[in-house]
Amino acid sequence: MRWGLSVAQSILYIGRGLSYPIALEGALKLKEISYIHAEGFAAGELKHGPIALIDENIPVVVLAPSDDLFDKTMSNLKEVAARGGRVVLITDEAGQEKAGETPWETIVMPDVDPFVTPILYAIPVQLLAYHVAVLKGTDVDQPRNLAKSVTVE
Repeated sequence: MRWGLSVAQSILYIGRGLSYPIALEGALKLKEISYIHAEGFAAGELKHGPIALIDENIPVVVLAPSDDLFDKTMSNLKEVAARGGRVVLITDEAGQEKAGETPWETIVMPDVDPFVTPILYAIPVQLLAYHVAVLKGTDVDQPRNLAKSVTVE
């Protein structure tokens, strides 16, 4: 069987700056519909605990658009890879070129103004959660134990 995200027990998401909330969103959506343990972290906090969890069984989704924080995020990506972590990089063409062969998989996004990057990058983390859940056979339309936070009377 080919290794993939749908068989992972835990998945970490990291991002810096405006990508950090998208990492949180990705982890939340994955937990909600696939029932895989997932956590989102600020990439700069990786050395303060989460890095101890990383090995060949813990995939890490790295949100890294080519912005002024890209090089720092790539440093984190390399630390993850050095520990055997499988990296799924979400970046643009320039980021893909700079990252080279280090990531296990790369999702290439279009180049856009930094103002809209968080909106655009929310799409692949949600789709990733959806497809992992479908592969696992969970009911993506009615996740277990979730209740609406607002009720309509």
